[in-house]
Amino acid sequence: MRIRAALPTIEWLLDREAAVIACSHLGRPKGAPDPQYSLAPVAQRLADMLAIEVPLAPEVVGEQTSTMVAGMAPQSVMMLENLRFEPGETTGDDDLGAALAGLADCYVNDAFGAAHRAHASVVGPPRHIPSAAGRLLAAEIDALGGLLESPARPFVALLGGSKVSDKIGVIDALLNRCDLLLVGGAMASTFLAGQGHPVGDSLVELDQVEQCRRRLDTGRVQVPIDAIIAKEIAADALTAVVAAGDVPDGWKILDIGPATATGYAAEVARAGTVFWNGPMGVFEVEPFADGTRAVAEAVAAADGYTVVGGGDSAAALAKFGLAERVSHLSTGGGASLEFLEQGDLPGLRALREGKR
Repeated sequence: MRIRAALPTIEWLLDREAAVIACSHLGRPKGAPDPQYSLAPVAQRLADMLAIEVPLAPEVVGEQTSTMVAGMAPQSVMMLENLRFEPGETTGDDDLGAALAGLADCYVNDAFGAAHRAHASVVGPPRHIPSAAGRLLAAEIDALGGLLESPARPFVALLGGSKVSDKIGVIDALLNRCDLLLVGGAMASTFLAGQGHPVGDSLVELDQVEQCRRRLDTGRVQVPIDAIIAKEIAADALTAVVAAGDVPDGWKILDIGPATATGYAAEVARAGTVFWNGPMGVFEVEPFADGTRAVAEAVAAADGYTVVGGGDSAAALAKFGLAERVSHLSTGGGASLEFLEQGDLPGLRALREGKR
């Protein structure tokens, strides 16, 4: 999805006879080359999509890369090896940023999914060469910025995932703007605990229970009224549907229940604007996929403006064949949440403050 999303910018540059050096990262190598994280498959997929050769440099920066760049013709593309093979990438080392900038005349950031990280390739080059946002990055900010500025009402947000502690900031940011916040996923267990309900062996962040209680007091947070429970996460697990506040010991909440899914879908259908980030349950395992499927179908069918954060939500839409039916499908889960929370990202600041 991310390769395809970057094509319009690359093709625009090629149409104007630029030579394009594509760079990206894959996985979390520990600052050293690791064959399992090579970008060779990515370069090949990009070559297939562009119908041209895309050679892969054997390194990020260095003599071999510089030689390859020097030999590039207009309207050609090459790719650098995984940026995270360089130890200075994740530490934001400006020497690496300068070395990357030294390969080119201009820098384009089209990696929204990495724009929330102050990594060398994100914040470094704009300090040294003229820079710009790519079409994808611009489209992401337009879509998400609309949620912050003037969303059509009612504005309904759905948040799932595992930890409240990871999302408390964006919960507050959304509550400042949305009319209703619907909670699912494992984080719903902590909200249910905040209501004083027993949740069995479900994942609960005890240090976040009071935080959840305060957000519930706004009257604009809805939590599941029923749940799919099991003793283990397995395709053949014995499951049951119970009231969300009646989970026995030894059992875990692993999905929202059918009544909750119906209620959430109805709120989405009435919404003028919808933002969804995070699955409603362990959707990768079929007995616990129905809640996420119901929400995905509701978002896809909604008449309002629909924005879906990346990560697991994007994976869920793809799994259910609904990715083409939302207004905007973000390429960055973490980046979209941070932008909604803070209204800015390190990568955006770098472009604004960089060399002209």
